[in-house]
Amino acid sequence: MDKERYEPIPFNTKEAISEWITNPEFKTAYNNLEDEFRWFDALHDARMQAGLTQAQVAEQMGSSTPAVARLEAGGGKSKHSPSLSTLRRYADAVGCRLEIRLIPVRE
Repeated sequence: MDKERYEPIPFNTKEAISEWITNPEFKTAYNNLEDEFRWFDALHDARMQAGLTQAQVAEQMGSSTPAVARLEAGGGKSKHSPSLSTLRRYADAVGCRLEIRLIPVRE
């Protein structure tokens, strides 16, 4: 019996989103996630700027690589919000200071 061989299917996220965004329901849901996307991008960007891998950040946090990956990806299946303690440990690990601000919404 021949061994099955894994062959990934090419997927271009930007192209897919540009197609899906034409659906009004998708567009509304996607736009409602803007703050979350910005936050996860900020985590990833801080790690990249520090020149660290997820494994290195996990080691410095006293955590696991999959936990850091879930944190950067938005929580994984559990979709829970990370604690301030976790965010502080992440910030420390990548050489940053955690700052949380409330910004008034203009109406």
